[in-house]
Amino acid sequence: MANLQRAEMDESARISSDALREISSAIDDKASCGPVESQPMEAPSPLDRLIHAAMGRVTLAISPASLAAAYFDWAFHLAIAPGKRQALVEKGLRKATRFAVHATRALTDPALPPCIEPLPQDHRFDHPDWRLPPFRFIYQWFLLSQQWWHNATTDVRGVSRHHEQVVSFVARQLLDTMSPSNFIATNPELLRRTIEAGASNLYQGLVNWIEDWERAIAGRPPVGSENFRPGKDVAVTAGEVVYRNRLIELIQYAATTSETHAEPILIVPAWIMKYYILDLSPRNSLVKYLVDRGHTVFMISWRNPGADDRDLGMEDYLQLGVLEAVRAVRAIVPGRRINAVGYCLGGTLLSIAASFLAHHGESPFNSATFFAAQVDFTDAGELTLFVDDSQISYLEDVMWEQGYLDSKQMAGAFQLLRSSDLIWSRLVREYLMGQREPMSDLMAWNADSTRMPYRMHSQYLRRLFLDNDLVEGRYQVLGRAIALSDIHVPVFAVSTETDHVAPWRSVYKLNLLLDTDLTFLLTSGGHNAGIVSEPRHPHRHYRVSRRKAGDPYVAPETWYETTPELNGSWWPVWAEWLESLSSGKATPPALGAPEKGYPRLGAAPGTYVLQP
Repeated sequence: MANLQRAEMDESARISSDALREISSAIDDKASCGPVESQPMEAPSPLDRLIHAAMGRVTLAISPASLAAAYFDWAFHLAIAPGKRQALVEKGLRKATRFAVHATRALTDPALPPCIEPLPQDHRFDHPDWRLPPFRFIYQWFLLSQQWWHNATTDVRGVSRHHEQVVSFVARQLLDTMSPSNFIATNPELLRRTIEAGASNLYQGLVNWIEDWERAIAGRPPVGSENFRPGKDVAVTAGEVVYRNRLIELIQYAATTSETHAEPILIVPAWIMKYYILDLSPRNSLVKYLVDRGHTVFMISWRNPGADDRDLGMEDYLQLGVLEAVRAVRAIVPGRRINAVGYCLGGTLLSIAASFLAHHGESPFNSATFFAAQVDFTDAGELTLFVDDSQISYLEDVMWEQGYLDSKQMAGAFQLLRSSDLIWSRLVREYLMGQREPMSDLMAWNADSTRMPYRMHSQYLRRLFLDNDLVEGRYQVLGRAIALSDIHVPVFAVSTETDHVAPWRSVYKLNLLLDTDLTFLLTSGGHNAGIVSEPRHPHRHYRVSRRKAGDPYVAPETWYETTPELNGSWWPVWAEWLESLSSGKATPPALGAPEKGYPRLGAAPGTYVLQP
C-alpha cells in the first residue's frame, strides 16, 4: 500500500512529455532570436580577432594584455610603497643571514635540521641525496628565494586582489623553471643516476622525447593509452544507448540484480571530459558499483563538438542535454522521480536545470547530488587567474577563429596550475631520468579530453565565472531569471580536499544558497582522484555532516574543525543516502522503450565517446 501511495505521488508530480516539449520549443524559439545576453553595440573587428587568434597559438590562449595590466598594477603600487620595499630589503637581509649561519653550522653538524622545509605538497626535494652538501644549501637557498618572492608579490597595498594573484602565480611559474631539481648539475638524484647509468638515462630520455613529439605531431594519445580503450578496457559496464541527438547519447545500464530501487539515477557529467571517468575499470567504476547495489543508472555521454557546433550555447546544453535526458528517463521508467547527479560543469548545469524546472512548477527529481560542482564562482580557485574581461575577450577571439576551444589549450591552462608536478617533474622524470611512469586508466582518461563550443564556453565564462549571474539572481533561461533557492529536494554535495578546479570551500557555499536538507561530504584527493574513490582504495578518508532545512549556517573552517574524519571510501555513504530516499524495489525496467520512441541504438559505451 505504501509503495502504491508513493507511486501515485510520483505520478502526480511527474513531468509530462507535453510540458517538456513546450519548454524545449520555447528554448528553440529563444535561441533562434540570438543569445540571451545583450550584444555589444559594435561587433569586434575580424582583423583584431585574427591577430589575437594567431597570438593565442603562441601564448596558450593567455592574454598578454591581462598579464601586463597585472604587472603594472603591482609594479606601480610597489614603486610608491617605500615602506613595503624597505620591509622586503630587511626580509632579504634576514634570510641571507639566516642562511649563512645555517650553512656554517651545517658544515660541522650534518644532522642539523634544514633552515626551511618545503611545503607539504612540494616533493621535488624528497630524495635523501638532497640532504648532502652542497645540494642541501642549493635547494634551501632556492626555497628561501621563493618565499621572498611570495612576500614581494603579495600584500602590496592598493593592488587589486585579482592582479595580485596573477603576479604571484606568474612569479611562481618563473621560479619553477629555475628550480635546482630541473638541472643535472644541481639535482643530486639525477646526477647519481646519470653517473651510475653511464648517461644511458639521457639517451633513453631522448628516445622518450622523440616518441612523445611524434605522437603529438600525429595527434595520437600518450604512450600506454592504447591499453585503456573505451568499450574494451574501460567503460565496459554493460548497457545500451537508448537515445541520441546532435549533442548527447543517453546510456541505460543493464541491471545485475533481480530487483532494483524504484527511483532511477541520471548522471550528468561535465562536457569538458569524457563520461567514462565514472565507468573506468570494473574495479573502480562508480557506475558498476551502483548497478551492483541494485540501482537503475542512466548516463549522458556528450558529443565532442567541432567547428560546425560553434553556435551551440548554454541553453542548447540545457535543452538537448539535461531536459531531453530527463524526458527519456521518465518515459523508460514512468511514474518515478529521478535521483539526479551532476559532476563538475555537469553539476552546475544540473543546478540550472533543477531551478528552471522548479520555476515552471515541474518536479522530476527525487534528489540532487553534486560532485565537485560550483554554483558560486566568487572563490573558484586558481582558475580565476584566467578569468577577467581582457582574458575572456582574448579567448573568445581564439575560439572565434576555430569554432571551439581546443583540448590542448585547456590542458595547458590546467597544467600551469600545478606546473611543478605536471610539467617540470614530469620532464625531469621522463626526459632526464629516462623513466616512464606507468599509464593508468585515470591518466589515459585524462588524456582523452574534449573541445568546448565557441558560444557555449563564452557564455559560461561570462555569465557564470566573470559575472556570477547564477547566485546573484541574474541568470536567465527563456528570458526569466532563475533562483537556486527554488530547489527543495534533498541534496548531497561531494567535494575534495585538494581540488584546484572547484575548491571545497567554494562548493561548501551550497549551504548558503539552498534551503533544503543538505548533506555535505569532504573527501581526500583532488578533483578527479577524490571522486574515483572505490571502497578498496587505500588511504582514503572523508568528513560528512547533514544540515536540515532551517538549521543555522556553520562557517567552513568551523565545520572542518568540528566534523570528525572517518577512514574509507565515501561511495557507501552516498549509496546508503540514496537508498534511504528510495520508495522500495521493483522489477528492473527494460532497456529502452521502443514504443515511446526510445529504441536500443547500440551497446554502451556508444559512438560519441569514441570521437577523437
